Amino acid sequence: MAKGLFTQGVSLLTNGQTTIENIKAALLQQGFEIAKQVPAQENWAFGGPTLVVAFLPDVNGYVAVDVVNEPWPDSMGDPKSDSITFAAWSMGHFGPLAFPGSLARARQHAWAWQPAQSIPEGHRGFIRLRTSYVFGANKDTPVMPADYDPVAELMFLSEAATALLKAPGVLCYFNPNGEVLRDYASFRQVWDPCTAKQKLPLPLWMNIRFFNLSEKLGFMDTVGNGQLEIQDVEAVFPFAKYDPGDIDYYLRNVTLYLLGLDCEMMSGEEIDGPGENNLSWTMEVLDQGVIDPPRRVLRLYPKASATAVREALSAVGQ
Repeated sequence: MAKGLFTQGVSLLTNGQTTIENIKAALLQQGFEIAKQVPAQENWAFGGPTLVVAFLPDVNGYVAVDVVNEPWPDSMGDPKSDSITFAAWSMGHFGPLAFPGSLARARQHAWAWQPAQSIPEGHRGFIRLRTSYVFGANKDTPVMPADYDPVAELMFLSEAATALLKAPGVLCYFNPNGEVLRDYASFRQVWDPCTAKQKLPLPLWMNIRFFNLSEKLGFMDTVGNGQLEIQDVEAVFPFAKYDPGDIDYYLRNVTLYLLGLDCEMMSGEEIDGPGENNLSWTMEVLDQGVIDPPRRVLRLYPKASATAVREALSAVGQ
């Protein structure tokens, strides 16, 4: 999926009792400017009671913050049996890059917050924060401004999420585009040191997942890099030589490297491996990754393991 009406979107899961007034009080307390308040749409999938928060008003940049007292629709509807939810999903109302099953996958891979595997199961509602530049604009208004900055958007949404995590009834933070779950404490464990050191809080925006590709090969990938307009990254590596913790750090560094590039990477290019400087790894640029959600990826692996990597991927149908 591509960004459209909404350019970013994060959520918070609730117990179903959070009100728009709770949200309003939490945002005002932290100095956010509320431009207007609008009633719920006819169907909750398109919007519950909503606050429109100023982000970059000079370019019509606003954030719609709504509250829905329904469980997160992780299946994202069905064109036949639940066409309204499906239509809302296809228009980006649950996040521009959200894909069916995002909450289930986020729970499965919530290594930094183990209670995430059970707590979200009991949620009864959610809050959405969605950025857009077309609220109230005419049909010729561009979806994104000429100087569009996805990092600034995500920083603003993260600041708002920090405020809302303390609102009554809020259980946890959920980024469906990056499949990340965090409670208030584990959110602040990333947010506070990163902002203090002026570093990007990537773990709040993109998850890193870990699988056993075979007895000898591990597989790890990022999910959510599309929020920053860059490719997700896959790493295939032999357990005998590389530690998964080092691969995690490596994937974050490659993400930052891609963010600073002004050109596309090409299949066959060489790259340093984790903690290395000898261009011992190679890359493949692919239109489809191994694991959902569907998206373009940059696959990296040691050149010395190329044959084993291809054989292992072939064995799982890749």
